[in-house]
Amino acid sequence: MSRLNLSALAVSQRSVTRFFIILAALGGFSAFLSMGRAEDPAFVVRSLVVSVLWPGASAEEVDQQLVHRLEKRLQEVAYLYRLETVARPGRADITVEFEDFTPAEKIPELQYQVRKRMLDEMPLLPQGVVGPIVNDDYSDVFFSLLALTAPELPLRDLTREAEAIRDRLRLVPGVHKALILGERPERVYIDVDNGLLNNLGVSSQALIDAVNAHLRLLPAGERQGSGPVLRMRVGDDHADLDTLRAIPVRLGDRVLRLDQLAEVYAGYEDPPAYVVHAEGEDALLLGVVMTQGANGLDLGERLDTFLAEERARLPLGTTLLRHTNQAEAIADAVNLFQLKFLVAVLVVMLVSFAAIGLRAGIVVGISIPLTLGITFLAMKLSGINLDRITLGALIIALGLLVDDAIIAIEMMLVKMEAGMARVEAAAQAWHLTAAPMLFGTLVTVSGFVPIGFARSSVGEYAGNIFWVLAYALVISWLVAVTFTPYLGVRLLREHSGNGGHSDDPYDTPRYRRLRALVRGCVSHRVLVVAATVALLVLAGVGMNRFVQKQFFPGSDRLEVIVTLWHPQGTSLEETAETVRSVESLLAAQPGVLNQVSYLGAGAPRFFISSNPEQPSSAFGKVVAVTRDKRARDAVMAAVREQVVDGAFPQARVRVSRLLYGPPVVWPLTFRIIGPDPQVLRDTGRELVSIMDANPHIKDPHLEWDERIPVQRLKYDEHALARYGLTPAAVARSLQVQLHGEAIGELRQDIRTVPIWLRGRDRGELGPEEASRHELRTADGGKVSLAQLGRVDVEYEEPVIMRYNRERFLPVVASLRSGQPNSVTEEIWAAAAALRDELPRGYRIDIGGSVEKSAKANASLSALQPVMVALMLIFVMLQMRSFRGTFMVIATAPLGLIGAVAALLLFNQPFGFVALLGLIGLAGILMRNTLILAQQVEDNRAEGMDGAEAVIEATVRRARPVILTALAAVFAFIPLTLDGFWGPMAYVLIGGLAVGTAITLLFVPALYALWYRLPPLGR
Repeated sequence: MSRLNLSALAVSQRSVTRFFIILAALGGFSAFLSMGRAEDPAFVVRSLVVSVLWPGASAEEVDQQLVHRLEKRLQEVAYLYRLETVARPGRADITVEFEDFTPAEKIPELQYQVRKRMLDEMPLLPQGVVGPIVNDDYSDVFFSLLALTAPELPLRDLTREAEAIRDRLRLVPGVHKALILGERPERVYIDVDNGLLNNLGVSSQALIDAVNAHLRLLPAGERQGSGPVLRMRVGDDHADLDTLRAIPVRLGDRVLRLDQLAEVYAGYEDPPAYVVHAEGEDALLLGVVMTQGANGLDLGERLDTFLAEERARLPLGTTLLRHTNQAEAIADAVNLFQLKFLVAVLVVMLVSFAAIGLRAGIVVGISIPLTLGITFLAMKLSGINLDRITLGALIIALGLLVDDAIIAIEMMLVKMEAGMARVEAAAQAWHLTAAPMLFGTLVTVSGFVPIGFARSSVGEYAGNIFWVLAYALVISWLVAVTFTPYLGVRLLREHSGNGGHSDDPYDTPRYRRLRALVRGCVSHRVLVVAATVALLVLAGVGMNRFVQKQFFPGSDRLEVIVTLWHPQGTSLEETAETVRSVESLLAAQPGVLNQVSYLGAGAPRFFISSNPEQPSSAFGKVVAVTRDKRARDAVMAAVREQVVDGAFPQARVRVSRLLYGPPVVWPLTFRIIGPDPQVLRDTGRELVSIMDANPHIKDPHLEWDERIPVQRLKYDEHALARYGLTPAAVARSLQVQLHGEAIGELRQDIRTVPIWLRGRDRGELGPEEASRHELRTADGGKVSLAQLGRVDVEYEEPVIMRYNRERFLPVVASLRSGQPNSVTEEIWAAAAALRDELPRGYRIDIGGSVEKSAKANASLSALQPVMVALMLIFVMLQMRSFRGTFMVIATAPLGLIGAVAALLLFNQPFGFVALLGLIGLAGILMRNTLILAQQVEDNRAEGMDGAEAVIEATVRRARPVILTALAAVFAFIPLTLDGFWGPMAYVLIGGLAVGTAITLLFVPALYALWYRLPPLGR
């Protein structure tokens, strides 16, 4: 790089340089305003759900007859990572998850392969099975959820209002999808009195035949002649209830209207499978999915306008509530970045003003926004949006990119103080600092290669950190060697001296004290190196034993999540009562802005790290949005206090907030795998006892334990034959009486509404009444169940869970204190004896946060050899020797000393985010060492001996190193208050503080020891 001098070129071609500065400023500003904005990066959720229904089947029958064969076919699909199945009476839901490294463009093809195999299996499944149904919209992340309520309006009218709003919502620019969620299907019910029908001698089949004879749409022929085709139509379309009620039913020689034999009315699915409440009222949700790459802030503004217009259009008594809104989270993140940016620029300028003067500080202050402006332009051209990850990467870059500008301008000042003219000083700075700064930048960027190219969900989620930092740091180097020298020549004053020469700027009392300190370190090199290595070992021990570990931190979102699990088999009606109690409790909290409840299944994915729970009548969830973080914490504390006081004894209640990172329901999860449910239960209870003894763990429990009662008719074959009945006829009669059966369809405008025939006293058939239930015999007589057999109460499994085709029992828990990784290690060690005593074919696996983090870390570890190789290459190209390369690499882990001290001092956990700070810290230390080593070589080329060259190089590098450290530390202080990036900020602050001492004291001692420099003369 000695022939090409970009600094001299930039200074000599001032008009061209000025043009590019203006272009960079305008282009960067324009790119910043036009870039897409989102709460989280575009992320492909590599999973889908296959559901299959078999009314009347037990969980065991569903497992044996449906799940086994479907899982076998699903295993044939490429890139399959896991199958997690939940089988309940009458249905099974199979979550299909693909490998994290599955290319995003292959996901549609894999979804097609799943759907194709399920369609192939459909005709081979037992009669009466509905499905399999493939839900590949399961991965949608909703930008906003809108709740529509109208207490006085019939639900069918509210549904039509929601459909109209949805259709208009789809026209809003930036909206990719608009879906209605929580809609209760309409039904037309024919409620019959079983005793009345039997007394009249009317079978339920006669009613079914009468309804179908009048409602079934059949062709009536057509006549073709010389004119147009003339088609025949029979009767009118029975689209109203009055016509349906008037359908004639023949009883011998009499004809009765249908409504004389049964009650005919319109209703909804009963019992409902899924219900949504908003502010305690029945509601419909409108889910908005944003177009990929759109600007979330702009879409938020358009939705504000849309909502204002829709609210003015709504009928009286109808409310349209915005429940969740990603635009607010995006605005908070962008505002946070802008605040951090202003703080960083002001801090750098103030530090520079104090250390190197007003004009030099202005040069550094101008260089930072220019660097970021070009970075924005590069991000815009690369299709990278502003989101949580890229904004964090830019904040990291703010602490790193100040180094280049400070080094460049400080070197100009030094040369000008030594008597050089401004233009000559700018050119000289290129020769002395350009190469080591470049290779130092490339070394720092190399540290983030595993994150940028990791084949995992974490790599996809956080991969843009690499690209944004690479853009920012490389552009920072370009700005430092082109724009900064130009600005220095324009703004710095020529140094006044005698005869064009100046006194030595490093011969001041402050530098003399520093020189003496460095000289002492070089003289006692063995002691200094040994002490530093000892500190590094202690830091390693502290990291492994005392620093808490986590995967991703908790979210700073304002939602409070109250999740309720009732005993397996609980009815939705009972679940609804508990949910309404929770709603009343939340409504009384002053910090709650709105709340929406979900009964029978989980909430839609309104946050990228949330997973919708599978259908279960025993499940409920309430999501309350609070005013601010303080209100969120207060609401959580109030609800938890009520739970502790026994407010909801009928359910297991968990109060939580959203978490960043891959979805994890319970932070502590263990899977006990084996074939026998009773052995799984016994093992699970022992594991719960072990977990219960740990003070960090709260509420350890089995996800399924109890068995549910069923009534079984043990019929007499001869009795059935005597009355002309079959098991199928008995089952159908009971189904109609207790639940109902779809017997036809009513056509209404664009809808087809099922018609259900059911008993008037459904659900009231207890064990005593069951034996007295009457059925109609083949000859028109009556017979009770007691005459056919005996009704016994038995118990069966309410749920069967399978993981990769093996039955398993999850043992889960929340945390009272500590971090999931650390506590899991404690439980794993405590359960060693239990694991050793397990029968053959049984085992315990770790799930939850630890499994997710291990999976992510494995993907990062796979690329660490590449990272190390790139670092070695760049260091070797600069140092040109094995000794120099080793010395630079040896400083990389020393940032751990300050990082561990900061984490322990401020009680911060070490996780993925803190790891990013540690990687950046290693790059800073190696970069400082590279530049220091280059200064040593320059000093030796000027005739200094080895030890003096090291000491003087350290003295000359002291000011930029300290300046950079101070600027970065003060710039990162506001970031410590951020919930996501806080741990990383502490790592960088502690590491930079100690790293400055390492660069100025340890590196000279290591250099003298490693190069075997002779002892200093007294």
